Amino acid sequence: MGLDAEALELSLPNAVTRAAASLLKAAQVAGLSIATAESCTGGLLASLLTDIEGASDAFERGFIAYSKQAKCDLLGVSHSMIDNCGAVSEPVARAMAQGALARSNASLAIAITGFAGPAGPGDEPGLVHFACAAQEIAIRHRVEHFGDIGRGPTRIACLRVALEMLGDVLAAAKGRSRAA
Repeated sequence: MGLDAEALELSLPNAVTRAAASLLKAAQVAGLSIATAESCTGGLLASLLTDIEGASDAFERGFIAYSKQAKCDLLGVSHSMIDNCGAVSEPVARAMAQGALARSNASLAIAITGFAGPAGPGDEPGLVHFACAAQEIAIRHRVEHFGDIGRGPTRIACLRVALEMLGDVLAAAKGRSRAA
């Protein structure tokens, strides 16, 4: 196991940090909170969100479920689902998002599971599944094929997708609360 210097030199584009700040502000104004369930990003999204002043008003908690066992223990993903579908799959991403929502006080949750770098035999480098859940809103799923672009760039690309999905679900949640 080698040290990946590229992963240690990760620097976030200004657009990503601005998007995170905007998302947190919108969640705060709406009175909603966010939980993250991260695998291949290793807590990077939670770290980004908590780097923003006032984050505690909208960021509820983060789960880092890097291993298969952690996905089961922390988020309630079933061993059989992981065995049958694979840890990097749509069903597991959806279950991670549901688990984060159920095991937190958050209004919405985002899950990220994938291969940030070279994967095992037969696995696709850069394959990442995302799922976003909110109370009374259908879980949204998205799959990305970032390719073999490296761990750091894949993780940054994951942040962009996750922030976009959270923003979309936040808008839908706000719309539901206004309609109620």
